[in-house]
Amino acid sequence: MDSQAIATHPEHAHGEHEHPPYLRHHFATVEQQRETASFGMWLFLLTEIMFFGGMFAAYLIYRNWYYPAFVAGSHQLSILLGTVNTAVLICSSFTMAMGVYSAEMKRKGALVMWLLLTILLGTVFLGIKADEYHEKWEKHHVPGLNFSANDFVNGSKGYPDDKLAPDMAQKSQVYFSLYFAMTGMHALHMIIGISILIVLVIRARQGAYTEGHMTTIENFGLYWHFVDIVWIFLFPLLYLISRHQ
Repeated sequence: MDSQAIATHPEHAHGEHEHPPYLRHHFATVEQQRETASFGMWLFLLTEIMFFGGMFAAYLIYRNWYYPAFVAGSHQLSILLGTVNTAVLICSSFTMAMGVYSAEMKRKGALVMWLLLTILLGTVFLGIKADEYHEKWEKHHVPGLNFSANDFVNGSKGYPDDKLAPDMAQKSQVYFSLYFAMTGMHALHMIIGISILIVLVIRARQGAYTEGHMTTIENFGLYWHFVDIVWIFLFPLLYLISRHQ
């Protein structure tokens, strides 16, 4: 097309350089936008690793200081519920991965289905965790005014050998403080993730991620997998390793 034609039909020249609707104005290409968004997500996940890493370090330090109390506290957790929740999150990682794959294949219906399944599994996880929290409240194992060390002084039901001296029994409150802090922050990340998933489902139904732009789905997939991996570390740390004295 020569310059005279462009001058006569300026809309043709504009069409040749028209950007996709999802390309932000401060990026030159879609690939540049994708790489920048991915880099930003990895930086965010790095800060999350440092955040949870600090809590893991605190747990290991206090576990070394108050080992008998941490063993007794761990015996109050349900391995069955922890195992079920682990399986639920592993399944949710699979459904999220399938969602990313569906976006790559531009299958809108499949994408919506896999995202909805991920929401369902995340909700199941939170429901089980809420049941565990309720049990801790009923047993007076929530740190603070509700806490009681009687189970640890007298030996807990099912674990009569876990009798502790009164001063060490009180240290079990440290275990439950870390338990609620770590699992609570993890649950908060799950709630945030489910909230974002709801928005993604709404937009996916409108075809937002199956028309060539799937960076948002990819990056959220990284977030969801990270949250699942955090639980993979929390489960043995809180539920399993202190069972063996």
